Amino acid sequence: MEIEEDRLGMRIQSETIELTKDEKGVVGISIGGGGPYCPCVYVVQVFDKSPAFKDGRIRCGDEIVAINGITVKGERKSAVAQLIQVSLNPVKITINKLDDANTKGKTLDILIKKVKHKVVEFMDQDSADALGLSRAILTNDPLAEKEKILEENSEFYRHLVAYFGDMFQYQQKISDCQKEFGSIFCDLAAHEKQQTANEAFSEFGDKHRMIAKKQSESAVPLQKMVSDLQVYIDHVVPDTRLTIKKYLDVKYEYLSYCLKLKELDDEEVEFIAIQEPLYRVETGNYEYRMMLRCRQECRTRFTKMRDDVMVKIELLDQKHVRDIAQHLATFAKTMAKCHLECAEILKDRIDVPIEIDLEQLNISMTSGSNGGKRDVEEGEEALVLNDNPLEGDLIDVDGSAEPSIREPRITLQRNSIGDTSQPLLGSDSPLEELSLIDIS
Repeated sequence: MEIEEDRLGMRIQSETIELTKDEKGVVGISIGGGGPYCPCVYVVQVFDKSPAFKDGRIRCGDEIVAINGITVKGERKSAVAQLIQVSLNPVKITINKLDDANTKGKTLDILIKKVKHKVVEFMDQDSADALGLSRAILTNDPLAEKEKILEENSEFYRHLVAYFGDMFQYQQKISDCQKEFGSIFCDLAAHEKQQTANEAFSEFGDKHRMIAKKQSESAVPLQKMVSDLQVYIDHVVPDTRLTIKKYLDVKYEYLSYCLKLKELDDEEVEFIAIQEPLYRVETGNYEYRMMLRCRQECRTRFTKMRDDVMVKIELLDQKHVRDIAQHLATFAKTMAKCHLECAEILKDRIDVPIEIDLEQLNISMTSGSNGGKRDVEEGEEALVLNDNPLEGDLIDVDGSAEPSIREPRITLQRNSIGDTSQPLLGSDSPLEELSLIDIS
């Protein structure tokens, strides 16, 4: 008794196609089904770059009805393949095309398998096997290595942005400190009565302000560089990850169809082993053919998406190599230019005259033993003027040979390790030579 075909609500459309075999004598299709179990001979796979692939009208799941007008319905698939091989060019193939297979093929089972593949993707193989999670795996996926490179580049950019951000802040702080130094020296110049000292402090303050300006100017390229690197992290990498996310969604769907077809194949093999009929096979195996069509369509989208992601990541990697070299060169040139300009500013020597007004020191000295006793009480580091000129630590304001103990004196402390060097100024130095000291 012949069983009526169960098309699962799908419509079919007949069409005759002429194909020219390639130099190997094949049209580029793989067939399945046929007697004695299935009444239909259908296309299982269309090979890439084959005559059937280039024609584009034959797709997976389509039933082969006739070859050059010879009906092959119910024949063995080996006989149909031999008939195609012995046919001369062009080969006329009559097919029944499936319609609405894509919309009906995305079942709840496929969605569950898709979620399972997302979970298994982040698990190691032993854990998945221990949990009994069956899954399909892509071997030699070139995008996995590209994803790893993208993550490494993203982490590298984060560290680089942090480093250059700190460098930018340091440059700004150095500029602010130099500017503050310049303001202080200019304030000193404004309160200085002596003309030469006024000019020296003014020039010194101006130089500090010029250095601050150079430091501030050098921070501008650093800020721009940090902004460019931040754009890479905030916009380029997330956009690439979004593209990868879309690719992974298609990838999981494709793997779900592959897993579903593997389960259907295993089911068919089990029924053949126990010599029991399988309803879906005896009624034309339309469910299997529908999954074949969905897998082919999903594989096309998956291949296109993978190529796009590969190209995008490759361009991003090239941009990374080019931009990093450019940014580092800009950083080196900016810092070198800043240091050279600051060194040029400080190249000229500045004479800084300092006037010491001894009358304003207002150091009160006591007389006789009271003064000596106070010195002893305040610390043993205070020195008393003696007759030895090498140990003379007092400056006689009047320049007399025997200074009076009631005259104002300056007491200089000895070095803690017992300095026996010559005094700063001898007692016989004239007062006129102490009024101005030129420090250059």
